[in-house]
Amino acid sequence: MQAIGARTDALRGAWLCGACPGVTTMSLHHKLCHILGGAFDLPHAATHTVLLPYVAAFNLPAAPAADGVLRRALATDDVPGHLARTATGLGAPRSLAELGLGERDIDEITALAQEQPYANPRPVTEEPLGALLADALTGSLTLSKASQS
Repeated sequence: MQAIGARTDALRGAWLCGACPGVTTMSLHHKLCHILGGAFDLPHAATHTVLLPYVAAFNLPAAPAADGVLRRALATDDVPGHLARTATGLGAPRSLAELGLGERDIDEITALAQEQPYANPRPVTEEPLGALLADALTGSLTLSKASQS
């Protein structure tokens, strides 16, 4: 993807992200970013950028209407992959490890994310959430099957 295309997609995504809090409840993506920023001092914007493809892969199978809208809006059949490629094209960090998180932190993050219930299209349970975080820690663009099932 050329730089101008990646920047156009990023600007569109930023606008949509800014519009979302006014029309919906926050779910797993927002919750994880607050945990990682508050408890682990990770940078807010970069944490959102890293986590977005992984949380999309986790939640979109449980939200087929949203998946369809995003596929059309982004002109892709692979929303999580498109998000990851766009971030890479912009030179954004691709892993939580790049932001300073360690593998030892995954269990604590998983526990914190499950402490208080919140709206999410898919139940947030220990094993798939741990897999999502392990993928995001390493920057795995393939996304593990455990985080998708």
